[in-house]
This record gives sequence, C-alpha cells and structure tokens, in this order.
Amino acid sequence: MKNAMGKLLPLMWMISIPISNIFYRILNNSSRGVYTLAMNIDEKIPFIKEFIVPYIIWYPFIFIALIYLCIKDRKVYYRTLISLNIGLIICYLIFYFFQTTVVRPRIEDVDIFTKLVSIIYNHDRPYNCFPSVHVITTYIVMRGVNMVARREIMLFSFNIIGILIILSTQFVKQHVILDLIAAIILGEFIFGPVINIYYDILALNMKKKMES
Repeated sequence: MKNAMGKLLPLMWMISIPISNIFYRILNNSSRGVYTLAMNIDEKIPFIKEFIVPYIIWYPFIFIALIYLCIKDRKVYYRTLISLNIGLIICYLIFYFFQTTVVRPRIEDVDIFTKLVSIIYNHDRPYNCFPSVHVITTYIVMRGVNMVARREIMLFSFNIIGILIILSTQFVKQHVILDLIAAIILGEFIFGPVINIYYDILALNMKKKMES
C-alpha cells in the first residue's frame, strides 16, 4: 500500500496547473487594451461545430496524459509538467502585456454541438488568445508521450486526439492561425533547450553539493 502511494505521490504536483489557471481568469479581459491578429486566411477557415467535442476533450486529455507519463517514466513526467508550467507562465506574461482577441461567429442553439459551443463561449471570454493555451499544453503533452510510448495504439491514440484538439481551436473559432503557430514554436522551445538547460543547471548544483 505504501509503495503504491509512493508511486502516485508525484501526481500531486499536477495541482500546479489548476492553481496557475487562476491567473488565466484574472487576465481574461480587455482592460489593458486588446489587439487582433486575424488575417485573411483566418476568415477562410470554416466554423465546424462538431469540433467542439475535441476542444472540450482537452480538459481530461492533459491530466490523463500526465498520469500515463507518471506511470511510464517519472523523469519524462516531471519534464513535461515543468514544461507545462513554464509555458503557462510565459503565456500569462504575454496576456498581460499583449492581450489579443478573436471575433466569434453568431450561433444559435439548434443542436447539442452548438449548445456546447455556446457553453464554451459563455464560460471563456474571447481574450487570452496569443499564444493558445490549448495548443501549447497539448503539444507539450504530445512531446512527452512520444518520448515514452512504445505501443503503436498508444502513440496513435494520443497523437490523433492531440492533433484534433489543436485543429479544434481553429474550427470553433477560439483562436487564429498565429495563436496556433506561436504556441507550437514556444512549446517546442520550452520542451527542448529550456528544459535541457534546467536539467544541466540542476545536475551542476547537485555535483557541487556532493563535492562540498
């Protein structure tokens, strides 16, 4: 029993994500001025109501993926979780200094999909768009899973769901193309060199302590 609890204890650090989400709520407004990054190509992307399903799946997807990583490889789990938190902090700083918005389409609650879209629109104000939190967190989690998953069915499942979540940000008109691109670039930069530098510094500090 104690052994099982010890293995699951690191999952408690996942609480850092909902805690940081408090800042998302605080910053989700236009009081500091607001910009738009919409381009002509964004107007050509259709609104597809059915994509609200993968958009909503993002919420359990992140936590299920982190649990999977914690079970499979503790080091990759911590790398992914740290990357997520760094990514969120950077996003919040950008939101504070450079707030953007997205023009949403007018919709009517005619079926289950449009009703779900209305719930999301009402729950999440049209700010905090650049870069997309949905995309950067999904991308980082996908990078983590691709480092540890060996079974093709697991890789296929996580990657397909992740890609659908990223695409959903465009088709439900929660983000524009630049929000998506910036999030992927930032996610790759954080998960790659930034975390490598972090581990190098950590290893150096541990070496100094052992030598002292």
